[in-house]
Amino acid sequence: MLSVKFSRILDKPLAPVAKALSLRPNTITVLGMLITSSSAIVIPVNLFLGGLIILIGGAFDLLDGILARVNSTKTKFGAFLDSSLDRVADGFIFLGLCLYFLRQEDNLAIGVTILGLIASLTISYVRARAEGLGATCNVGLIERPERLILLSFGCLTSLIWPVIVIVAVLSWITVLQRILHVRKKLTD
Repeated sequence: MLSVKFSRILDKPLAPVAKALSLRPNTITVLGMLITSSSAIVIPVNLFLGGLIILIGGAFDLLDGILARVNSTKTKFGAFLDSSLDRVADGFIFLGLCLYFLRQEDNLAIGVTILGLIASLTISYVRARAEGLGATCNVGLIERPERLILLSFGCLTSLIWPVIVIVAVLSWITVLQRILHVRKKLTD
């Protein structure tokens, strides 16, 4: 999982940029969500450009955390806002993909995309619910950074059908891994 292994690796190299920005982390969070969400409009008509938009929005999502840590402006509300708007942006990415596959008249791909959406939302919910019950839940094959990388790769290369299958399968495996992990944590 990229977020666990590399969550702070870019803090030091990007610290000068973070200190120079006069924007608040929550502003970057909202801008990132708006950029990423716009992929829902672009993906159905231009898959490649939609992939670029996902990457640009993902960069904003990375930058808000760096900005908060480097400038010591981390807040609980900021973390809440970031997580919440990530779900909104993810929903719009999957909506864009569904619209793309609708234009292709590929009902199977639409179904798999919806399964991927449900799993990606469930991954986040399971973690949040586990943490609400006092259990850590940083396990699983795929989280948001990996999904964004895979989905943007699929759009940029026009290999979106196999990528959406991979995202859906790995996401459901992650849901299962997290549920089993939390079960073990809460029954020990």
